[in-house]
Amino acid sequence: MSPSYDSASSILLCAEDGDSILGFDDVEEQRGHRPRWGSDPKRFDFYGDLPVDSTLQSDERLGWLVAREQGHLPREDYGQRLRSGALDLSVRRDAIDWMWKEGSLFSSPLFFVVHAHYNFGPLSAYLSVNYLDRFLSAYEFPQGKTWMTRLLVVTCLTLAAKMEETEVPLSLDLQVGETKYVFEDRTIQRMELLVLNTLEWRMQAVTPFSYIDFFLHKLSGGNSPTKLLVSRSTELILGTVKGTDCLAFRPSVIAAAIALLVLSDAQVVDAEKSLSFCTHVAKERVLECFEVIQDKVFMRRQSPKDGSSAVSSVLQSPVGVLDACLLDLPE
Repeated sequence: MSPSYDSASSILLCAEDGDSILGFDDVEEQRGHRPRWGSDPKRFDFYGDLPVDSTLQSDERLGWLVAREQGHLPREDYGQRLRSGALDLSVRRDAIDWMWKEGSLFSSPLFFVVHAHYNFGPLSAYLSVNYLDRFLSAYEFPQGKTWMTRLLVVTCLTLAAKMEETEVPLSLDLQVGETKYVFEDRTIQRMELLVLNTLEWRMQAVTPFSYIDFFLHKLSGGNSPTKLLVSRSTELILGTVKGTDCLAFRPSVIAAAIALLVLSDAQVVDAEKSLSFCTHVAKERVLECFEVIQDKVFMRRQSPKDGSSAVSSVLQSPVGVLDACLLDLPE
């Protein structure tokens, strides 16, 4: 039997008129078709390909994106409020842990189980966390309601898929692997309305993926990035969402720092010399972000002789590679 949630209508209120947007007693499964809202089906491929007809952005276009990105970020004090305890960090942590299904290198994160089955791209994963953070920074989320955290995660995944994917699975199918809470279509739709209103319907967010191809080209002297560099950049971008340290940096800064990091690690460029080519971003912020990510990833690298073959076998899987590379930034 599906779980029952008391007083749900008093917990979630429509931001516009105060009416209940969750007029239900039971959470149960229901199949339904979902439209796609996004306008551009071209996206980064999970395995490292850029869109086939991707063109380099001009400096003018880049400047426009930088000016626009502030409207797609959590509130400026969000990270500090999480770390100070003013906001309940466990809500964010539980939501992202559930997305990633933490446990071992062999565990498959919820999103990437869905990705593998439906060929979702990494931008959908990033967007879902972007929506989550922006919502939590602006909405007073009730504590101790595990089912609501699950509902919020499913809603953010659904909205991200609608924005980015060419085909969106049914709501029940999107909850693959979930056994405790399964939400019906109308419940998710009502939660979508709350999220959309809270985010002021700004769903086509500017993310590090909006910039990464530009900076990889720019910092490498105009050379096209290899699949390995794009794949590594993708892994690092996705990895930044797990902790709170990178909440202090804008998407353009994160993209520039990661491009600088992967190119310098591959010995394509010298990081210090190439920093001057990072246009439209504050170079000191790029350097700060570079050091944060470098400290958490490259400074922690270990190369144990024993078990190297076991690690290698795990990394043959794309999910294994991603799980191994996701940052474990401190909360």
